[in-house]
Amino acid sequence: MKVRVENLHKLFGTTPAVDGISFEFDSGHVFGFVGPNGAGKTTTMRIIATLDEPTAGHVFVNGVSVVEEPEEVRRLVGYVPDSLPAHTDITVHEYLDFFGRAYGLRGAKLRQAVESVEEFTNLTGIREKLLRALSKGMKQRVTLGRALIYDPDVLILDEPAAGLDPRARVELRELLNLLAERKKAILISSHILTELSEMCNGVVIIERGRILETGTIDALVKKRSALRTVTVRALGPSAKLVEDLMLLPGVENVRPVGTEVYFEVSGEDEQASEVLGQLIGKGHKIAEFKQSRADLEDIFMSVTKGGVQ
Repeated sequence: MKVRVENLHKLFGTTPAVDGISFEFDSGHVFGFVGPNGAGKTTTMRIIATLDEPTAGHVFVNGVSVVEEPEEVRRLVGYVPDSLPAHTDITVHEYLDFFGRAYGLRGAKLRQAVESVEEFTNLTGIREKLLRALSKGMKQRVTLGRALIYDPDVLILDEPAAGLDPRARVELRELLNLLAERKKAILISSHILTELSEMCNGVVIIERGRILETGTIDALVKKRSALRTVTVRALGPSAKLVEDLMLLPGVENVRPVGTEVYFEVSGEDEQASEVLGQLIGKGHKIAEFKQSRADLEDIFMSVTKGGVQ
């Protein structure tokens, strides 16, 4: 199962919300979709889910056009919007049962689908509770369950982790990883970039309706920076440590912060290892030496300007 977005445009009046973007994602992958507010993420997701039509360009889900055959695409795509259920007088089970019927399920197939979704999303214990009595995290599970009720091959999730507590976010991440293992193709937008880094195989960064970067997170990290940051802490005064680091080849941007010293080193692990060996050889008693490379948040901040259309 492959979702392919080709030169997609969407105008609202004369304002381009989406301005010629192209990307694709496959079964078994979680693909992150990130950008500032107003970048065009929700519009793109709604087009993929057949809820909006593009002004120009194409989206194909397993080769099926979202414009020419929207009914066929709707059988393949589950959409989780950024809004939660607002119903007050319906239980979790009734809500899922209603949507199962809306998708054409009947009899034993309907009962099996609802029970399966309740078990997978851990809603069995609260199936008789009214939606109005649920926490935001539980409502998010219900919304995900609604999208899964007919077992779609593609999932589009718009800010599903917004406002969730840490435990609920971890549980959501675990559910999405399980769905990827079941060969679902997943596109998820989020502003919680550290979590996207942990769950996503690839990412699209968008701003003002245009793609700025796309690819695997590892590839984008390597593309943006050949340097890695090292934090070192030694027993004894840091002034001598700073002085010796500044004299070593390949070491840049040495800066002391409290009891620690930060610096950047080019190359792979071997270069960092050589720096450590030389510091020890100069008599420094190293208590801590750790490396870090740019992450998704660093990339996002370096390529975006915060602009909206």
